[in-house]
Amino acid sequence: MRKELQVAALENGTAIDHIPTAAVFKVVSLLQLQKLNNRITIGNNLKSSKMGAKGIIKVSDKYFREDEINRIALVAPNVNLNIIKNFDIIEKKNVVLPDEIIEIVRCNNPKCITNNEPMKTRFHVIDKEKVELQCHYCELKIRKEEVVLI
Repeated sequence: MRKELQVAALENGTAIDHIPTAAVFKVVSLLQLQKLNNRITIGNNLKSSKMGAKGIIKVSDKYFREDEINRIALVAPNVNLNIIKNFDIIEKKNVVLPDEIIEIVRCNNPKCITNNEPMKTRFHVIDKEKVELQCHYCELKIRKEEVVLI
């Protein structure tokens, strides 16, 4: 049986792997990949022995900052991030939610100060597995399916 790469190899850059298929384009949006001039490969509904189907995003010549990576965890916790140089994976990271999320999520409480004054939103992560957040200001709790990204 002939084996083929499902997505072309990357010389230098970042590969975001094991993305749930429903979250692939949310990750694209979160990282604002549409604004980059880098070569970007997006694969979705690819075969995965671990997940059944998965998504992958490869961004040539781009290495993401920690705060950018933390955004991914909101919509796709537990993805793998591979840092690639000269076609070799030099570092593997598992993406996990940070303890605090600032200026990424909008508070769902219309009376919250963040929706009425020019200030940054700030959430405490109270459950990293289920993705449950709590607003620092009004203490409203938000579940993963209720998250509205800024």
